[in-house]
Amino acid sequence: MNTQVEREFGWDDEIEKDGVDYITLPEGDYNFVVTGFERARHNGSDKLPPCNKAIITIQIEGDDKDNGRHGIATIRHNLFLHSKCEGMLSAFFVAIGQKKKGEKLKMNWNTVVGSIGRAKVGLHSWTNDSGVTITNNEIRKFYEPEVSPSQSAPKFTPGSF
Repeated sequence: MNTQVEREFGWDDEIEKDGVDYITLPEGDYNFVVTGFERARHNGSDKLPPCNKAIITIQIEGDDKDNGRHGIATIRHNLFLHSKCEGMLSAFFVAIGQKKKGEKLKMNWNTVVGSIGRAKVGLHSWTNDSGVTITNNEIRKFYEPEVSPSQSAPKFTPGSF
């Protein structure tokens, strides 16, 4: 049982806990849980004008791509609230079970945290200002939930009971 109380630190407080050990997953398909959501604003770019955006935090349990350590990968993913990105927004809400393909949906952001789904995870690499190459995970695609035969509607066969 953790008896330590969460609190705000003062500027001159002492700290002792070591850093969090993050993992990077190999590319592939994974189950995820949404653990965070924040509203933000996209300032605009060459590809997309200014618009609202949702920053969702997704956690995936798995093994690190480089050393096989098991742990939790945390991915922050931007969902842009713009018609150019409507397909990705729709795919996200389908993946978490809020939307059915082909139907309209009023996005309910209050129920996003805690939702589960499945996604294709890829690797993204870049070089920082110090010349160090950094690799992290990114969401490439959200998948529609699979429907098991027991969840689908019973099939009617004339003449059988």
